[in-house]
Amino acid sequence: MQGEARYRGKRVLVLGAAKSGVGVARLLLRLGASVLINDRGEPEEGERWKKELTCMGAVILTGGHPSDLLQRNSFDLIVKNPGIPYSHPYVQEAEGRGIPVVTEVEVGCSILEGEAIAITGSNGKTTTTTLTGRLLARKNPETIVAGNIGNVMSEEVVRSTPSSWTVMELSSFQLKGVDRFHPQVAVLLNLYPHHLDYHGSMEDYIASKMKMFRNQTEDDLAILNRDQELVVTLSEQVRGQVAFFSRKGEVERGSYIAYDEKGEKSIFYKGGRDLPPRRILPVREIKLLGDHNLENILAAVAVASHYGVDPEAIRDEVRRFTGVEHRLEFVREVNGVSYYNDSKATNPEAAEKALRVFTKPVILIAGGLERGESFAPLIPYFRQGVKGAVLYGETKERLKETAREAGLEAVFFAQDVEEATLKASSLADRGDVVLLSPACASWDLYPSYEVRGRIFKETVHRL
Repeated sequence: MQGEARYRGKRVLVLGAAKSGVGVARLLLRLGASVLINDRGEPEEGERWKKELTCMGAVILTGGHPSDLLQRNSFDLIVKNPGIPYSHPYVQEAEGRGIPVVTEVEVGCSILEGEAIAITGSNGKTTTTTLTGRLLARKNPETIVAGNIGNVMSEEVVRSTPSSWTVMELSSFQLKGVDRFHPQVAVLLNLYPHHLDYHGSMEDYIASKMKMFRNQTEDDLAILNRDQELVVTLSEQVRGQVAFFSRKGEVERGSYIAYDEKGEKSIFYKGGRDLPPRRILPVREIKLLGDHNLENILAAVAVASHYGVDPEAIRDEVRRFTGVEHRLEFVREVNGVSYYNDSKATNPEAAEKALRVFTKPVILIAGGLERGESFAPLIPYFRQGVKGAVLYGETKERLKETAREAGLEAVFFAQDVEEATLKASSLADRGDVVLLSPACASWDLYPSYEVRGRIFKETVHRL
């Protein structure tokens, strides 16, 4: 197996036994490494994977982090769950001892065969990754979709072959822990000041995202958002070729929206400065809501066109694409009120993009984990568009202050998403929209945005 020599005989600490930890431990054992798995808790389905990995030769230590673990073991490498901060005592001690600390993506990609297409950004990653995977699969049945989208990298890449195309969604948490990672195509959708509680600064957040481009060569391709000035400035750091996508006008290479010869707004792709543009499809045929989703589609179209997917296949797939769960997902209409699940809006900018879509009055359900982010992007919508807000979680007081400062009086508190949904339903009139777009992470009350979104949908279906 490719990458085997890199890990055979190495003593590896896998820190965190969530899905990615179990997956990378399994892979490392197959590659001949000696593995110790440590988790402070007792992860779900623990007995099942404990038995499997113990039979494969792993040592498993759960229920705490012994302070002398690194002193008692001579580890060559630590593979850390992306969510574990770099301030963790083991990570700090490892760095002091010169022990490399990486994330599961670094290990998984070391055995990856074929083409690697990496997608990151503050918002839109899952939608773009999902659509890109579907577009590429129209030409190459050996297309794999993996990463932060929910398919553990180290489990998916074992299926790769020299002819595979692997599309991967990557977060800043994952990218901060890569070293040799080398995608042939790397897509940067956008950058906003997110996860600063984890990264400590915007500079570190950006540096983590830019690690995706660090090992690219002049034969590789970076696809960037030309409509965000920060991203355009960062393009100067890219070593490979550069293509852009833009909602606002033609680009020399990449995808963009412009008017066709009939005066209809359409998506075009241009393979280079001296090549003629190709019309892909009119914008009116796109089912996804919002300008932000146009950007996601443009990025996916640029990747697919680069790999030679037939324009008619791209048009057909984009026309049929209705998005992914928890991203501006229409749930149902009840008594003339439309309910939308946008639980994936885990930051204010994502919620702002959702609010921008609606022209009807909105009852907004928002709140969650306190990470100190500014809610200023929501102010214009609290002034006009949002007729009421039902807030919950750690940030409810700050969100209330922002809403009241913007002049919104109809602000209410709830204990959780279920109660908030029932309250929002009682406030809504026929023709209104009830929107769950929390603008915050879920972890104060729920283990994931998926759980939060499912609770919202279940409550709506009981109305």
